[in-house]
Amino acid sequence: MILYYSARSCALAPHLALEHVGAKYEARRLDFSKNEQRSEEFLRINPKGRVPVLIADEGILTEAPAILTYISHLYPEAGLAPINNPFLYAQIQAFNSYLCSTLHVAHAHGYRGYRWVDADNQAALDAMKRKMPQTVSESFALIEQDVLQGPWVFGEHYTISDMYLFTVAQWLEMDGIDTGKLPKVMAHRQRMMQDPIVQRVLQEQQKP
Repeated sequence: MILYYSARSCALAPHLALEHVGAKYEARRLDFSKNEQRSEEFLRINPKGRVPVLIADEGILTEAPAILTYISHLYPEAGLAPINNPFLYAQIQAFNSYLCSTLHVAHAHGYRGYRWVDADNQAALDAMKRKMPQTVSESFALIEQDVLQGPWVFGEHYTISDMYLFTVAQWLEMDGIDTGKLPKVMAHRQRMMQDPIVQRVLQEQQKP
């Protein structure tokens, strides 16, 4: 398998999952500062021009929740998702979908507002950027108060949702969020940071 990723992106979650299950794969980094995600070569692989992308034996997968789901099914012995319990598995999918469709989108409003308004509409771009810390804070507050059970997202069992939450929690300081209001989220992030697998992947992604 081949995983395409960029540093500090949501591709960290499937990268962690692949390492956790001991998969045989190659990680290929794209430099967004050089616009490599818009190269002809990469657009032939993923016309969306985004990461993550996983090239598997069966074909090409995009979107972090889908790739995480695939890995959890491909390596059921790793126990990263309760694939035999439809309701619990649906809860994981609901949480991961929330991270993807709501929290990540709120984050992107501060940096990629041109996806939603004309690039020359500076007033609209500035308004989205100003609003971003509030909407991201509200999303994390919901997770803090209503979802995160501890020590892991869904209690005692470590799942793909923990990898995904850890990934988006990497952006808290960058987004100007008051982390003092998120003690459970921050404790979860610190707990993840103690995992040698997480440390190894982060070091790999941070290489020049």
